[in-house]
Amino acid sequence: MSHIHHSFCRWCYAGIPLEDLCIAAKDIGVSSIELVMPDDMPLLESHGLTCAMISFPTGKTPDGVEVGRIEKSFNRLEHHDTLVAIYEPHMRAAAAAGAKQVICFPGNREGLSDAGGLQNCATGLRRLLPLAEELGLTLCMELLNSKIDHPDYQCDHSAWGVALCNELGSRNFGLLYDIYHMQIMEGDIIRTIRENHRWFTHYHTGGCPGRNEIDDTQELNYPAIMRAIADTGYTGFVGQEFIPLGRDPLASLRQGVGICSV
Repeated sequence: MSHIHHSFCRWCYAGIPLEDLCIAAKDIGVSSIELVMPDDMPLLESHGLTCAMISFPTGKTPDGVEVGRIEKSFNRLEHHDTLVAIYEPHMRAAAAAGAKQVICFPGNREGLSDAGGLQNCATGLRRLLPLAEELGLTLCMELLNSKIDHPDYQCDHSAWGVALCNELGSRNFGLLYDIYHMQIMEGDIIRTIRENHRWFTHYHTGGCPGRNEIDDTQELNYPAIMRAIADTGYTGFVGQEFIPLGRDPLASLRQGVGICSV
């Protein structure tokens, strides 16, 4: 029996209707489809599924800047009023739908120092943490690489994310440790997980290099990584977030789930 609870990201299978994905998930042995919106939850629940990580809301500031996305979010003080206005109802809807985690981002640096960005993120997130505690939700900031996929992204090293967690000191804030992204930025995956797992409330996979299947065409030893995650006592989900190259994307998903079933 696997020690890993399996999930996968909706966007990697955008060409497949969500209901078909729900049916496939049950057949493969996956119990969560993530990065969907709260209003998708009834469909997932009708198939006996949950969502391990609700996607993010977006909105426009008074001067027309779209915020909430990867590139523009909590590291700018001028974004905070709009972010609070869009996250509060989004969090309430997520909790009402039975979800436990909602993703968030810092935004790109755009010349902002790492120390300044961290403090700005903490200032904005503190406005939402009382509601997160009330609702039993965790706001989860994703670690992404700034070398290949997301140039200038601020939360691009685990140490920065962990420092933000320590600054906030809240059980309702954590990190989404994306194994693919952190392999690109810093490697040393298993040691990082062992030393910082208390702050890692969710995990994502992806083959490196390329972000494709997690099989032997790439460099990461996913069974060993999954055993390290299980050894920490983690009881949450691991989300497959690779982009399938094979002719049958669901066959690739089944393979990925099998690789991670340790």
